[in-house]
Amino acid sequence: MTDLTALVLTCSLKKSPAPSSSHTIGQEVLDALAEHGVTGEVVRVADHDVRFGVSTDEGDGDQWPQLRAKVLAADILVIATPIWMGQPSSVSKVVLERLDAEISETDDQGRMLTFGKVAGVAVVGNEDGAHHVCAEVFQALVDVGFTVPAAASTYWVGEAMGSVDYQDLQPRPDKVVGTTRDTARHLAHLARLLKAEPYPAG
Repeated sequence: MTDLTALVLTCSLKKSPAPSSSHTIGQEVLDALAEHGVTGEVVRVADHDVRFGVSTDEGDGDQWPQLRAKVLAADILVIATPIWMGQPSSVSKVVLERLDAEISETDDQGRMLTFGKVAGVAVVGNEDGAHHVCAEVFQALVDVGFTVPAAASTYWVGEAMGSVDYQDLQPRPDKVVGTTRDTARHLAHLARLLKAEPYPAG
């Protein structure tokens, strides 16, 4: 199998080492990807000084360039985010805004550097909105060059206004475990196809 790499960006509002359900489900996606020969890492964005903006480098100590290098080095990008007020987290929105710069970053054939990379989404929350969050994140990622396979998201939504977090569930719900494995299988499959046969130049 072609070697593949993945980057999971955890968009929790919490810095490490605070427990995070988003980080937990992101790690589970990475673990499932390992079953398909994919290696990688989970990075918590809040641990880095990522500035607001829509460029590749906002200067003055901005740490997005280091994360961007990891994004560009990976074949698969997974955004793991909680739901807040029915929306993706503010951290995930900063990531998407920074990725907007990729529209003008192209190779010598005019293709975005993100072409050929695939994207998935993992969502957790104690309120409705998982499908809405996935739709928002996927739309943005497609705009900036990523490809989305079939059934490329996994999520857990607890009881409305409940107090149980995903990270506290033992065992994990069978449906979520199965969906996470499906997501990983589809991500690895499409990433392998696109690595073998990249998008043609215009």
